Amino acid sequence: MLRLTTKRMILRDYQAGDETAILKLKSDPQVTFYLPGLRLNSLEEARADLQKCLTDQTSDPRPTYFFHIESKATEEAMGSIGYTITQTTPLGKLADVGYFLFPQFWNQGYASEALACLFRFAFLEDKIIRFSAGCLQENIGSEKVMKNCGMLKEAEHIDSVWHEGQLKTRVEYRLLKTEWLAQSGAVKTE
Repeated sequence: MLRLTTKRMILRDYQAGDETAILKLKSDPQVTFYLPGLRLNSLEEARADLQKCLTDQTSDPRPTYFFHIESKATEEAMGSIGYTITQTTPLGKLADVGYFLFPQFWNQGYASEALACLFRFAFLEDKIIRFSAGCLQENIGSEKVMKNCGMLKEAEHIDSVWHEGQLKTRVEYRLLKTEWLAQSGAVKTE
């Protein structure tokens, strides 16, 4: 089981019994407001979501890395963060990253702290060479997390997503391993 730590949080692989935490997170309308397709409505759906995580964790190669986030101090569930491998190349892997936190943890630097930890693991230990992420332009908090973690804006797709009865603009960000190494001053371990 993978377990990553930050100053304030533990990011760990999901495990049996986490379905209640998954349901609480993904049934929260504020958490899933911008991604309603990920919203869960029942414990049965949460069990299926958890089973997919558990299956992915034992697959070789592993297609996703999604982590339960909890407080170091209280062990309280804070959210989820992870990535999906979209392509494997001879140079390394490309991945899409995403994160969800309960509203009581917004605007306190937790998402940025967790994403920075995830980048460190992925770039140094999982052979990721490129991350992609995006959000609706109006989702200022999510975009701020990407910027705080050194991601660079690549695109702005005007009126490209139907959301809440209207077309909205989506922004796309990236972070290459070479960019991350230059920004962080991290020592290349390969």
